[in-house]
Amino acid sequence: MEHAKSGLAILGIGTALPPYRLDQADTGRRLVEALGDKPDAARWARRIFKQCGVESRYTCEPNLLAEASECVYFPLGTGGEAPSTEERMAVYKREAVPLGLRAARQALADAGTDAASITHLITVSCTGQFLPGMDAAIIRQLELAPNVTRIPLTFIGCAAGLKAICLAKRLLAGNPDTKALIVCVELCTLHIQPAGDRDSLFGASFFGDGASACVVGEARETRQSVFYLGDDHSVLLAEGAGEMVWEVGNYGFDLYLSPVIPRLIGESIPAEVERLCGSGKPELWAIHPGGKGIIEVLQLKYGLTDGQIAPSLDVLREIGNVSSATILFVLQRMRERLEDEGSEGAGGIALAFGPGLTAEIIKIAYAPPAVRKPQPADNAYA
Repeated sequence: MEHAKSGLAILGIGTALPPYRLDQADTGRRLVEALGDKPDAARWARRIFKQCGVESRYTCEPNLLAEASECVYFPLGTGGEAPSTEERMAVYKREAVPLGLRAARQALADAGTDAASITHLITVSCTGQFLPGMDAAIIRQLELAPNVTRIPLTFIGCAAGLKAICLAKRLLAGNPDTKALIVCVELCTLHIQPAGDRDSLFGASFFGDGASACVVGEARETRQSVFYLGDDHSVLLAEGAGEMVWEVGNYGFDLYLSPVIPRLIGESIPAEVERLCGSGKPELWAIHPGGKGIIEVLQLKYGLTDGQIAPSLDVLREIGNVSSATILFVLQRMRERLEDEGSEGAGGIALAFGPGLTAEIIKIAYAPPAVRKPQPADNAYA
């Protein structure tokens, strides 16, 4: 393996959650109550809420904490018509920018970078849209340069956060004075459907709201822990085109997630990881927790220890799947663990999956504070 030919790294990470916490057991109880006249659906909801690996999530919508009879997002609890897509997008427009700004400011502070040094802004979201977009609002409120290169990545799904990191690395390569700010905001709970079908209940069981951000740039001598970025690999898998579907409906976005997705990932991803990394096994595994089954199938395929998958499972348990924003929560948690363990450096990969099925994979190398970038070595992953 070769180290990255540049010193591009994730210099700082920021995350933000909305104020309303959804306790999984309580949410499941209220949803089962709302499905009182649909016993089969209620049994399914009870089971999936217990088995999906989530204990809590966060939402920007306080009505989702209401009892079943008063929650407009629950079956039989609307007391009238459920919120339209227009109404949900109005909430998205109001809530997305402040949440993204919190994460962005934290990332800039974590990187020790001022806003004036940002040359590229990549904004990411698949749970809402408006114009002028989130990118324009962030430029004005963070006082970024008005001529900053701005790239909105919209409607790409869970893989988009890692796609943005890979894109930033390519845009900045060979330009040591450039820095990219990536801001991911997803308000997934706005699309919970007032329906009792299995697809709707599955999607309602583990998606949450949140924002994450990072600064990507040249790291010569690190003042803090960083993740160096190495080669990346993006692939549209041969199977799975209809297994993850996200469409605009009259009452929010309609999500379909097939139960065969973990199996397809388990069958297809090993060959893609080998194309990027060769036959060696990475030490670090920053896995986007698109579901508990995805993490478990990769653990089984690669014989990963519980410690290797802990950052992904911890994030899933504490905040659920926050779509594109989740991978930076995982990297933040992984960095904290490595710092606590006193790691002197470790290599591995980050990977995420999205509709298509698509996979994004990139080599990463953790370096603690005041450690210069290591020289190329055959066993390195970035």
